[in-house]
Amino acid sequence: MKESISAGIDQIQEEILSLESGGGNVDSVLQSLGLHKVRVNSAQIVALMDMLSDGITPITEELVSSLIAISEAHKKFLFSLAGILDKGSATVDTAAEREIVPEEEIPSEIEVEDKIEDAEESRPEQAEKTISTPETQVKAPEPQKKNSQAISSIRVSTQQLDSLIELVGKLMVTYAVIAQAETETTSKTTTTLSELDKIIRKLQSEVDQIRLVPLKQIFMPMHRLVQSTSQKVKKKIKFTVIGDDLALDKTIVECLNEPLVHLLRNALDHGVESPEDRAMSGKDETGNVTLSAWRKGDYAYIEVKDDGKGLDADKLMQKALERGIADPEKEYTQNEIYGFILKSGFSTASSVTDISGRGVGMDAVLTAVHNTLDGEIKIDSKLGQGSSFTICIPLSKSVNEGIVDSLITTVGTETFIIPSRDVMEVYEPCLKEFTDLPDGRETVSIRGKIYPLIRMHKVFDFPAPPAGSITKAILVKTGNSGAAILVDDVLRQQKAVVTGFTLPVNSIYHLPILGYGMMGEKDALVIDIETLINSMEESQE
Repeated sequence: MKESISAGIDQIQEEILSLESGGGNVDSVLQSLGLHKVRVNSAQIVALMDMLSDGITPITEELVSSLIAISEAHKKFLFSLAGILDKGSATVDTAAEREIVPEEEIPSEIEVEDKIEDAEESRPEQAEKTISTPETQVKAPEPQKKNSQAISSIRVSTQQLDSLIELVGKLMVTYAVIAQAETETTSKTTTTLSELDKIIRKLQSEVDQIRLVPLKQIFMPMHRLVQSTSQKVKKKIKFTVIGDDLALDKTIVECLNEPLVHLLRNALDHGVESPEDRAMSGKDETGNVTLSAWRKGDYAYIEVKDDGKGLDADKLMQKALERGIADPEKEYTQNEIYGFILKSGFSTASSVTDISGRGVGMDAVLTAVHNTLDGEIKIDSKLGQGSSFTICIPLSKSVNEGIVDSLITTVGTETFIIPSRDVMEVYEPCLKEFTDLPDGRETVSIRGKIYPLIRMHKVFDFPAPPAGSITKAILVKTGNSGAAILVDDVLRQQKAVVTGFTLPVNSIYHLPILGYGMMGEKDALVIDIETLINSMEESQE
C-alpha cells in the first residue's frame, strides 16, 4: 500500500516540477490535488483560482513549492488512512510503519532524494528553507508576497534614464544655490525657486512616462484564457485583440486584469451561443469575441464585444423582480435593466459550473472598475446580434494618488483643495449676478452665461457666511457638465500630494471627497468635483 501511495504522489510531484520549466498542465495538477473543487465564499479567491487554472497567473518558484507541500500533505493523509485500514482504530506507529519523522521532529534541512534533486538541478539555487523526510524533500512555502499579478519590472529606454539623471543633477545644483543664498537678495532666491519648480515639473513628467506600460502585458494571457474556456464550454471562438500597444499607467494596467477575466468568461459562457444554436440562427458556427482598447482625450476605453445572442431585457427584468432587486412599480429604461447584471448576487445561470453560477457575478467587475479606477462600465446590446461591455477610465482620475496642481480654498474655518485640472477660472461675482429659479435651484451669471451654483457651506453643513461678505466662484467642468462652486476665499495655487483614505470614507459619509492632500505646513481634504456635480444633478431630478 505504501509503495502504491508513494508512486502516485511522486507522479504528481513530477508534473508539478515540470510546470516551472514551461511544461505540464496547471489545470491537470489542480485536478490531481483536488483544488479545482475547492469552494470558498469569496469572489476574489475564486477569481484567483480561476486565473491560475486558466493560465493567467504566472508559475513562480513559490507557487511550485506550495503545490509540492500540498502533495506532501496528501501523502501524509493517505499514509494515515492506510494505517487505519490495516489496524482498525489503532494509533499509527509513524516511526516504524511509515518511516516518517513526526512533525515536531522534522529537521530544517536533510538530504534530498535523488529523483527530486536531479529535477531541481536546472533551477537557480536560492537561500530558502526546506522540509524533508526520508521519502522526499520539499520546499517550505515562503510567506505570501504581494499579488502575483503585480508588474514587478518596467522596461525603460536609456534615453529616458539619461534625461531623468540629468534632471536630478539640475535639481541638486539648484538646491545647493538656494542653500548658499542665505545672505543673498530676495530676488535671486525667488528666481532660483522658480527654476527649481520647472525642474521638478519636468522630473515628474519623466517619471510619469516611465510608469507607462503597454496593455499587451495583460492582453497576451487572455488568448490562453479564451482558448481554455472555449474548450470547457465546447464553443468555437475567434478571438481578436485590437489596441494592445496602448500604454497606460502601471497601476491601471494591474487593476484591469481581474475585470477583463470576468468579462471574457461572461462573453464566452453567456454571450456566444453553441455552434448548434448559431447554425439554427443563420450565424457562422464560430463566434467572434473582440478585446479592444483606445484612448480619446483624457479617457481610456477597454471594450469586450461578442456577436452572440445579446441581452434579453425581459428575462433580466424578470430575474431582477424575483431577487427583489427591481421595484415592480417603477418603469426602467433598457440601459437600467442591463445594469441589473452588475448587481451583487445577480446571475442568470441555471446551474452551477466551473464558469457560471459560482456566486461570482459581474458586481466584481463593477467594484474593481469603480472603486479602484474611478471608472464606469457601459453596456450596449442588441438581442440576437451581440453585446459589448466598455470600461471607461478617466486617466487623470484613475489613480487618486500623487502630486497634483491645486487651488487652496477656504470655507468657513476649514481649508479645502480643488484640483486645478477641473478648474476653468476663478470669478468674483456681485450680488445681482445670483438668480434663484422657481424650482429652488440657484444659478450665477458669469460673463453672460448661466451656471448652476453649488454653495460649499451647504454641502458640508457649515454655518452660512455673513450677509454681504465677498465670496469667490470657481468655475469647474468635468465631462459635459459644469458648475460654479462658491467658496469664501481662494488663497493660492500650489502642488499638493494626494493620498487615498485607508478606510472607505466616501461610502460611510457620502461626501464628495477625493482624498487627503498634504501641502507642507498644513493638510486638507481634496474635493471630488465629478462626484460633487453628479450629486447636484441627481438631487435636481
